[in-house]
Amino acid sequence: MLFFGLASVLVFIMLFFIPAGYGQHVDKKWGPAINNKLGWFIMEVPTVIVYLLYYLVGDRKTDLIPLIFMGIWMIHYIQRTFLFPFLIHGIEPMPISIILSGFTFNCINAYLQARWIYTFSTIYIIHWILTLMFIIGISIFICGFIINLHSDYIIRKLRKPGETEYKIPYGGMFRCVSCPSYFGEIMEWIGWAIMTWSFPGLVFAIWTFANLAPRARSNHLWYLDTFSDYPKNRKALIPFVF
Repeated sequence: MLFFGLASVLVFIMLFFIPAGYGQHVDKKWGPAINNKLGWFIMEVPTVIVYLLYYLVGDRKTDLIPLIFMGIWMIHYIQRTFLFPFLIHGIEPMPISIILSGFTFNCINAYLQARWIYTFSTIYIIHWILTLMFIIGISIFICGFIINLHSDYIIRKLRKPGETEYKIPYGGMFRCVSCPSYFGEIMEWIGWAIMTWSFPGLVFAIWTFANLAPRARSNHLWYLDTFSDYPKNRKALIPFVF
């Protein structure tokens, strides 16, 4: 698990210099590509399957707090796996190399999160729901989830059927940052790390930031280079900061 955490530092550094080649940064140097909807589905589906598998073989299938954690996890990943890919309007293909790297990460991460909660943890007694960690964590998660969904909704509404060009998004958290959906997702997994109070949760939050912060910076610079009228007061990811 420590190696998995340290790998996030390398990913963070690499992505600052080489934007992942999908979306507006799609690049042939990343290799063969397939339909982006199918690619997103393949990449995200381990989060549901692997987590459910370790829930079923774990020791706490009927304990209340682990069941709540499963509900929270599935709320995010069922939306991310079975709804989000088929709602996006972009037509840019997704490189198979990125799909495989995301698939591998999701397999490992879902295993670590579920294995901890359903096999190794000993702290999730029923009173955990009243702890400050759980209350603060789930509050942050819910705020992040709402920001993520609303920001994706704004992006989807930019393009009418048949349109393929990129446009400047407005409204919601786009008033402050170029990539509010990334900001929301980072909030979600920080909330998860706090509510589970676990090392796997912390590693996941670090990985999410390491992956999305450089991506947000690349997207922000792309917007500034592409649109001469792009709002100059926006930050890339964190309102008023970065």
